[in-house]
Amino acid sequence: METSLIEIAETAHALRRAFDRRAAGLGVTRAQWRVLVKVSRKPGMRQVEIADMLDIEPITLCRIIDRLEESGLIARRRDPADRRAWLLDLTPKAEPLITKLRAIANELVGQAFAGLDDEEVTRLRAMLATIRENVAVRDPAKKASNA
Repeated sequence: METSLIEIAETAHALRRAFDRRAAGLGVTRAQWRVLVKVSRKPGMRQVEIADMLDIEPITLCRIIDRLEESGLIARRRDPADRRAWLLDLTPKAEPLITKLRAIANELVGQAFAGLDDEEVTRLRAMLATIRENVAVRDPAKKASNA
């Protein structure tokens, strides 16, 4: 089973590297495009929510957001419910970049799943979802903190 974990990690790493190679000419770092994609999927999220989703420290995210804001790709606005918090939205300038990132992702998906039929892809996605759920539910650290 240990080998399976290594294979999953190596596959994820290979996919990230393949995407990075394709996205290199767009002028954004992996950290930046990850933030852009999260904000595009759910506009108006708080910075702290995104940091948690990306598993990075809030100060690290703040620096990434600073650069994206300076580039005109992200806009910050105060959270009316908490004036200390910032909500994030894409700017119109970010839309063409997001479109290109999605096209790159679609191309990579096509390459990655070549040779698998729709049923196999559906089963694979279900299996990966089960693995994620199993780990989330059975995480000993979570159980210990709830005790």
